[in-house]
Amino acid sequence: MFDLEPQRAAGKVLLHFSMSLDGFVAGPGHSMDWLAGVTGRDGVLEEYVETTGAVLGGRNGWDRDPTARPYTEDWKGRIFVLTHRPESATPADGVTFLDCDVAEAVRIGLAAAGGKNLEVLSPTIGRQLLERGLVDEIDLHIAPVLLGDGIRLFDNPGGPPVRLRHAQGPQPFAEVDVRYRLVADG
Repeated sequence: MFDLEPQRAAGKVLLHFSMSLDGFVAGPGHSMDWLAGVTGRDGVLEEYVETTGAVLGGRNGWDRDPTARPYTEDWKGRIFVLTHRPESATPADGVTFLDCDVAEAVRIGLAAAGGKNLEVLSPTIGRQLLERGLVDEIDLHIAPVLLGDGIRLFDNPGGPPVRLRHAQGPQPFAEVDVRYRLVADG
């Protein structure tokens, strides 16, 4: 597997998710309890606190937990929630509810990010941005779990495939090999 370069604050539109091996970024009902006990690489949290200027999410995720903030309390960026019903959203400090086109939401989020990255934490918004060519990079952390149900990273039945290339390494179109073994106790 290729060594990952640290994320850079470069004013990118970044889809950033932890994902199950079978392609889910949340369980049924936006549940995230499946990530309990999963660890990330050393320094990854600090890396994203430093490089993320703003976050764009969707209303379904927001309604699941309006008190949640990405990363840790150390992250002080702005959160934007795209919704067709901003008047009924639960308000919070540092959160702006937008009722606009996704491209306009990206423009607003990038301006607020101040040269750092705008992280999109909604697979639905991510799909719309991918369809419009408005995503610069997808950063995935693949968790060693099979969920079998939930919210997929990219759900576009009947749509064309979106071709990607590795951001690092000598073979930009090579598959990435991962190998896991089953845990006996569950």
